[in-house]
Amino acid sequence: MKIKTLILLVFSLLLSCKNKKTEDTPLSSTTSNPAPGPDINNTLGFGILKKLKGIWNGPVTSTTPLGGYPEWIVDFRPISDNQISAKNELDTLNDIHMSFFIARYNNQYKVAFRNGGSFAGMHRVSYFLADSVSENGASSYYRFVEIIKGKNRAYTEVIFKADSLYIKSYTNKTNTQPASTPHMAWSAKLQDSTSCMPAISNFNFPKKTQTKDFTSAFTGQTETIYYNLASDPYPENAQPYLGQTTASYSFAAGYSPVSSKKVFLIITTQPLFSGFVFNTINLKFRSRYVILNSADHNFTFNYMHPGVYYYYALYDNDGNNTFNSGDWISTSNTTFTLGNQSIVNTATQINFTIP
Repeated sequence: MKIKTLILLVFSLLLSCKNKKTEDTPLSSTTSNPAPGPDINNTLGFGILKKLKGIWNGPVTSTTPLGGYPEWIVDFRPISDNQISAKNELDTLNDIHMSFFIARYNNQYKVAFRNGGSFAGMHRVSYFLADSVSENGASSYYRFVEIIKGKNRAYTEVIFKADSLYIKSYTNKTNTQPASTPHMAWSAKLQDSTSCMPAISNFNFPKKTQTKDFTSAFTGQTETIYYNLASDPYPENAQPYLGQTTASYSFAAGYSPVSSKKVFLIITTQPLFSGFVFNTINLKFRSRYVILNSADHNFTFNYMHPGVYYYYALYDNDGNNTFNSGDWISTSNTTFTLGNQSIVNTATQINFTIP
């Protein structure tokens, strides 16, 4: 749960995607997807929708100046019968929203990958389409390429093996290279497959139905990477079945924060405390989190999955960007329920020093 991990999440996935197989890529497998065509039943990449659902966590390696980090947590859940998404924030200037959905383009049905967000206030949204799929009982491989310029511009590989997920992105660094080169890699393990079950049941997810028709969406575009969000063909605020939570916190008497230090706001799908006993194992149920200056006492989590949540606040007293002895935390299992397209306010109090 380190601050640099969150920064990398925003920075490394705003770009994307290369064309060589890695050691994690299935080299020999049976392709179960039919060739894409005008029949939606032949949607290329449909299998990924079944495999992404759940909370994933694992280390990131990167060729960026930020380097590698031990943890990145992503909560993928269905938001319609043919779309799955996840959103993460760092602060008011840094966030990322990813979604996979069925789209029609050039008279073919394929799974599309929308990767959008902001870094230090700079916005970017990228669109990719599945172009290579390989599936068998032991592993699955999906490649998503930038729609106009193809893999020389950017692409992403998504690989599944048992309970492991690998996402590898490649980019030509805003057209400064002749071809895409490695950008980042995430190696994650499935932490939880229960939090997404209500949404799966609600939509009978996944179905072979269309989310977007991109037939003319990119006319006049030189690439499907947008820096002007006014031109975004599927903006974030058009994503369905999501809500908004404003989380606030206060300090109990006797706790006087230093304004330069940080506060972590953490939202989980299972409680972290039994009385004053910390349930370490339940850290796997972390869904959303953000880091604020201790002078900022609230934050709004946008485009959040409906569900039941637990909310906590942690003051990083020693400034080491993680929680440990001497830090201050809220011990109340503050619970709230977020509905479809609803707005919720929740609050907690930092009242305990970790021994």
